[in-house]
Amino acid sequence: MNTQIQDAYIVAATRLPVAKKNGMFRHVRPDDMLAHAIKAVLAQAPGLDPARIGDVIVGCAMPEAEQGMNVARIGLLLAGLPNTVPGMTINRFCSSGVQAVADAANQIRLGLADVMVAAGTESMTIMPQIMGNKMAMNPAIFAKEENLGIAYGMGLTAEKVAAQWQITREAQDAFAVESHRRAVAAIAAGHFKAETTPYPIREHLPDLKSGEVRVRECTADTDEGPRPDSSVEKLAKLRPVFHAKGSVTAGNSSQMSDGAGAVLLMSERALKECGLDPLARFAGYAVGGVAPEIMGIGPVAAIPRVLAQVGIRQGDLDWIELNEAFAAQSLAVIQELGLDPARVNPLGGAIALGHPLGATGTIRTATVVHGLRRTGGKYGMVTMCIGTGMGAAGIFERV
Repeated sequence: MNTQIQDAYIVAATRLPVAKKNGMFRHVRPDDMLAHAIKAVLAQAPGLDPARIGDVIVGCAMPEAEQGMNVARIGLLLAGLPNTVPGMTINRFCSSGVQAVADAANQIRLGLADVMVAAGTESMTIMPQIMGNKMAMNPAIFAKEENLGIAYGMGLTAEKVAAQWQITREAQDAFAVESHRRAVAAIAAGHFKAETTPYPIREHLPDLKSGEVRVRECTADTDEGPRPDSSVEKLAKLRPVFHAKGSVTAGNSSQMSDGAGAVLLMSERALKECGLDPLARFAGYAVGGVAPEIMGIGPVAAIPRVLAQVGIRQGDLDWIELNEAFAAQSLAVIQELGLDPARVNPLGGAIALGHPLGATGTIRTATVVHGLRRTGGKYGMVTMCIGTGMGAAGIFERV
């Protein structure tokens, strides 16, 4: 076994187009989405024998029902991988996808594997409620007053961030409109094509008049969320959702979505043996904790840690994918750390593009590594807040 830390490289990264909740993927299972993403990412490495894959690590924020039963193993088998390839599902809520990338990379860096697949899948159509009809949280958590924030809804935590960092409703709505503007422009320019794998949809629909079943087929190839007609005037008409006198609305919050993504990672040895060129090097990953009631500020705890780990400055980051859980928390993170708004979500963020929870980290990893190659940037970061009060950040270097 190799006892020295070695580099882990991203060889391929792809994602499905992101669908709205109850949108174009309303009849698509999350394990089928996952299988499609895995097959697509491996197709980009034709010289690789799938039997060499050490493990498939999949992020999923709600690993229950159709996305339960260790969805990683189910997805890889559906993708046609050999029975010898294992799979593991992990959960760190909204950072599950990028956590999967980090965990896979670390297996390679430690010399425990030469080839790994990291992925994420989530159907918010299928899993519309976090706790369903059963109270799943341990009541003892409320015994201490400082833990009450864990029970707060995500929207209420965004309201608390908006109040503490003095983020106005007007600023939130303007940020949301810009997210849509950037996403619409990116789609028009074809900037997402390199990272996106189309998904063929086949639906069986009953024809009540003829008594027959009609088959409707189409191909999903474009993100469903961005709105060309979004405007500050329209968003200003929306009422607050989480607090009667609040500022957080459906229009300045991330969209509930369905999606999946996958990343193929290799050691330098495997790259040479397969004759493949990498897209990027995994540089580092860090997490940090914050008070649950202001969970949206989580990236402020994680970003300095990963920068110190990698040994670069914040100004060295050419591309920052900051997950837009809410405009309020995104603006607070930008404000607190002094991030360059021009480098944050240059193609739009989750307010426009959607946030399929456990899949988001791998989806945005695909965005950043392809974005760096297209623009010539060197360092890119994927970062997000996490429910119950955490933040995560991963850095990638174009090679």
